[in-house]
Amino acid sequence: MVTLVRAPNPSPMTLAGTNSYVLDCGDGTALVIDPGPAIDRHVSALIETAAAQRLTITRVALTHGHPDHALAAPALAAATGASIYAHPGSRIARDADLPLEAGFAAGSLAVHVMDAPGHTFDHVIFYLRAERALFTGDTILGEGTTVIAPPGGAMRPYQQTLQRLASEFADARTIYGGHGPVVDDAQAKIAGYIAHRAMREEQIVASLREGARTIPDLVRKIYGPEPHALWAAMARQILAHLLALQAEGRVVARPRKAGLSAEEYAMLNPDLEAIAGSDEAAALAAEIGAEMRLESLDEYTLVC
Repeated sequence: MVTLVRAPNPSPMTLAGTNSYVLDCGDGTALVIDPGPAIDRHVSALIETAAAQRLTITRVALTHGHPDHALAAPALAAATGASIYAHPGSRIARDADLPLEAGFAAGSLAVHVMDAPGHTFDHVIFYLRAERALFTGDTILGEGTTVIAPPGGAMRPYQQTLQRLASEFADARTIYGGHGPVVDDAQAKIAGYIAHRAMREEQIVASLREGARTIPDLVRKIYGPEPHALWAAMARQILAHLLALQAEGRVVARPRKAGLSAEEYAMLNPDLEAIAGSDEAAALAAEIGAEMRLESLDEYTLVC
């Protein structure tokens, strides 16, 4: 049995809130996947959800280390005695590493752990074969698309992760994503994500065929000219595509002599508290790679 417990942290990036999952391990214990943000009432809700099923939480597993997915782990572990498991490359304090490309035993559950870089480099996806269910964290969401933002994420590894999901988990039926509703048609969702990334890159390339463009130029061209709460995420997403194209020798970047306008600066280095509030600013900063300040602009040109 899988029970979704949604954290009370809605925002433009987290949608209705971060999804945590309580899994019945079949032996009176429970595994929690992504305990969520450090909100006391959410930690209590996870414990109460397990208790209502007469389960004791003994394991906490993280899909990745972003604050809205991982910060509740210490409090939940302290309250229950559970052990915390995360990617070997994670910076999150943990009791043990997850076994990549191998099985993770949780009671009677056999959970396969897939190394899934892209959204972050410490991301994993869990596959519960008995339920034909993928727990995808922020690799695939229940609605909309996810952010791939340097320096913590990269586009080509992300696309390779999506291709692996399509080829290696063709029997998957359900996706339990990090945000949004549960997905009942896993294959259609995976195919849609692959197609979306290809479409977005073609839009960028098509725009560059018309001449040199900056990231703000491309944001306005592709997403529309009006300011948007997610402008920063859009800009970082385009940057991820451009860095991939640049590494492949398909695009070159040259510094623009003119400085940033006020609007360009606000797009590339936004006031995150104004967008998401003080409680969610840290999570939003992690999602969009805000530690990578963009203080100047490059113009990108397609290599013919």
